Amino acid sequence: MTISESGSREFIRAPEANFTGRAWIDPLFIKAQSPQRTTGAYVSFEPGARAAWHTHPLGQTLVVTSGTGWVQQWGGEKKVINAGDVVSCPPGVKHWHGATATTGMVHLAIQESDAEGKNVQWMEKVSDEQYGH
Repeated sequence: MTISESGSREFIRAPEANFTGRAWIDPLFIKAQSPQRTTGAYVSFEPGARAAWHTHPLGQTLVVTSGTGWVQQWGGEKKVINAGDVVSCPPGVKHWHGATATTGMVHLAIQESDAEGKNVQWMEKVSDEQYGH
């Protein structure tokens, strides 16, 4: 059994290749150990920050822990998400999520890695037009 104490993990700046704006990742259980394949992290988005379009081979669950954000499925409407909301994204569905233009947002992102160890496929960035500037 392993205990990762609060404050013992190093926050990671979300990579610019996959995020627009400033976002931070708190890796709770990123490096899943075999046979465990579930990974999870808190992701903190500053106002205006968002993830690029992406998919997950086995789906993703987001639990909004604070603030207000947006989530959008490819071809669908942008939806508001608030603290306490849970978003379930099915496998292979192209989507993005992040803060609104004026408020920050934090969510717990949980996903499972496939047999090859992959849990996300990053795509193009969300344009300002798509984001709603």
